[in-house]
Amino acid sequence: MDDRSAIDALLAAASPDRAPLPPAEERRRRREELHLSRAQLAAALGVSTSTVGGWEAGREPGGELREKYAYFLEGAAAKLNAAAVTAPAPNDVAPMDEPTDEGRAVVLDDVGELAAPQPCVLCGQPARQQVEGFPQHLDPVECAASAPASAPVVSTKPQPSEPRVQPARSQAVPSQRPGKAARTGWQGGRAAATKGVKVAPVGRRVKAASDIVDPITSAVAAVLEEHAGDVEAATTALVKRAIPDAMALLDHTRKGGRYDVVAHPWLPDILRKQSARGADQIWEARPKWTRGELPAGAHEVTALDINGAYLSALKTHLPLGQLEHSTGNIHDRKRAGLHLITPPVWEHDAVLPNPVGQRDEPGPLWVTEPTLRLLLRVSGPKYGLCDPPEIHESWTSGSTEGLLEKFRTTLRDSRDRAIAEGDEVTLEYVKAMYSKFVSTLGESNYNRELYRTDWMHLIRSQAFANLWAKAFKAYDEGLMVVRAMGTDELHLIGDWRAVFPEGRGVTEVKVKDVYTVGSDPQQPENAPGGAS
Repeated sequence: MDDRSAIDALLAAASPDRAPLPPAEERRRRREELHLSRAQLAAALGVSTSTVGGWEAGREPGGELREKYAYFLEGAAAKLNAAAVTAPAPNDVAPMDEPTDEGRAVVLDDVGELAAPQPCVLCGQPARQQVEGFPQHLDPVECAASAPASAPVVSTKPQPSEPRVQPARSQAVPSQRPGKAARTGWQGGRAAATKGVKVAPVGRRVKAASDIVDPITSAVAAVLEEHAGDVEAATTALVKRAIPDAMALLDHTRKGGRYDVVAHPWLPDILRKQSARGADQIWEARPKWTRGELPAGAHEVTALDINGAYLSALKTHLPLGQLEHSTGNIHDRKRAGLHLITPPVWEHDAVLPNPVGQRDEPGPLWVTEPTLRLLLRVSGPKYGLCDPPEIHESWTSGSTEGLLEKFRTTLRDSRDRAIAEGDEVTLEYVKAMYSKFVSTLGESNYNRELYRTDWMHLIRSQAFANLWAKAFKAYDEGLMVVRAMGTDELHLIGDWRAVFPEGRGVTEVKVKDVYTVGSDPQQPENAPGGAS
């Protein structure tokens, strides 16, 4: 290829179009008027709170983050416009006992009629309505997935007695931006100096957040009382009941959700075990990589433990309904599932693990959505580390990344609180809940409420993809990656504290081990302490 051909190829791969973003002040206004904190938005986008603050100060995001941020801002504008249209006049504010038109609009937003029937994401039969762009039967009677004999459904639609409540956008409660005190009314004077009461939308009437019973806290308290304060006995009892308690918590956090979930779908043969004790055909891309060679000399290696790997992996694109088959080298980002691909050649094994893990056999293999998305990302123009994978066929369904988000954040908050308070009983209980939840999603005798083997593979693979991303971040920051193992083990050489925060939080890492490899060239090889 001559110089001009190389330039032509570069220009062909380049994309001048970038997602448009409103001015910085408008970005902040939209978030605040939806009563969302920077921390909430940062968690949804997978970035830090300071990053969101930078965007709202005028800094421009790039790549996939820009697309996601633009999608949020566009959705926020649409939601605010819809609320402005449906908001009651100041003198027509309905009492709290009765849902207003705005309240009903909140329950029904993003639900619409389809111009022509399309297959329901839950049962595959023609549906005339859609929820957030996904065709779906709104009446369980019409949905084949609702039939108990074939596919029990975990209901996630708002119940009539529990409409979701949002503060009315009227003059009754003036909207205040953080840091600006109200000048008139009951919010002024002495009341402005006192701390407000945080409320939560529970049932028809809001309640003080402090009055809401935390199911995890109440369970721990009850078991401790049952065992007369015996910490060891209480912990053992709580771990034994972790699976049913996790399912009860999932049901609790799914109340008011937009989607129904098929709990026992028909599964394609690739998800069925090939023998009684064998495995199915899905490759989860578990990393088991060690760098082949280090520079001469002695090196101090730090083995880091990635906290809450499976807990973080609950935030992944999960298929809602029964998986449907398709063929062709096409990836639909609104769907998720399993894909038969030919992975690209990986030429960086000397310094970075392969995103598909260490695989001995060449040729096509079935991978999960997180693995495919990781390969598409690292093969894109931002990274350019390999060629794109070739997709041969897929089993997918309409998906959402936020399906388990309330479940995940409830467990995360309980975990953080337990660590801060030194509560090891709650900590072990929470760990057992999310780890056992993931491990029993398949055809397990311990969890008969939810048979989603596809989810189990996807969540595990997301944990592996997250570890690979941390390895690449370390490499990109100038550290030497020595080993990546499983979901939570990363060995590095260099000042890792400049890259990763240290601690026990989900977004932090802690030290597992520190050791030395190689020998000091100033010492004989057989000198004491020369190698380990």
